[in-house]
Amino acid sequence: MKIPVLVLLVSVITFSCNNKKENGSVIEKTPARTTDTINPIKQDVSINAYAPVDISPMDMCYFPADYPILKMSNKTTAPPVARVVYSRPHLQGRTLFKDILKYGEPWRLGANEATEIDLYTDATIQGKKIKAGRYVLYCIPEQDKWTIVLNSNIDSWGLHPDASKDIARFVIPSTQTQNTIEFFTIIFQKTATGADLLMAWDNVEARLPVSF
Repeated sequence: MKIPVLVLLVSVITFSCNNKKENGSVIEKTPARTTDTINPIKQDVSINAYAPVDISPMDMCYFPADYPILKMSNKTTAPPVARVVYSRPHLQGRTLFKDILKYGEPWRLGANEATEIDLYTDATIQGKKIKAGRYVLYCIPEQDKWTIVLNSNIDSWGLHPDASKDIARFVIPSTQTQNTIEFFTIIFQKTATGADLLMAWDNVEARLPVSF
């Protein structure tokens, strides 16, 4: 008669483990955030008891490139010049200006929180003096040009264009390339007078020259 008792004990332990509770409730699978508010797509659920796993990872680019690494390896003692913080949506089989963006409609240049640029020093863009500071960065794309906007509505989610808070606007050409970029990408590329802020996704790229 000892064997049935042992089987019963194992069954009880297994049932208890499968119904483990935390803070009084069963831990369940939490769906990942849908970060593309233009065309939401179904996502696989991710197990995380603390926060949903974001499908559009937050990233940042510095000028000079890899500034934190240079600083920590004692290869520079100068402060950084500029930085952009943004989230990176990806195509997932879609076409940029067919399934995701529309010409003439403002776009946050990323996903989730508004994309922001930090200027650690005064800059000049298309002849306009821009004071050092932190700004929202967004664009209005057209087929062969983008309007890049600096805005003062920092620490915001998504994009809620308010022209009264615009600091400056710049029109730059956009081009189609032979590349297909899966994840939206922003980087600084060094130039003789400062850097180009390169924005690329799918087969489209645009460059905003910045002088420091």
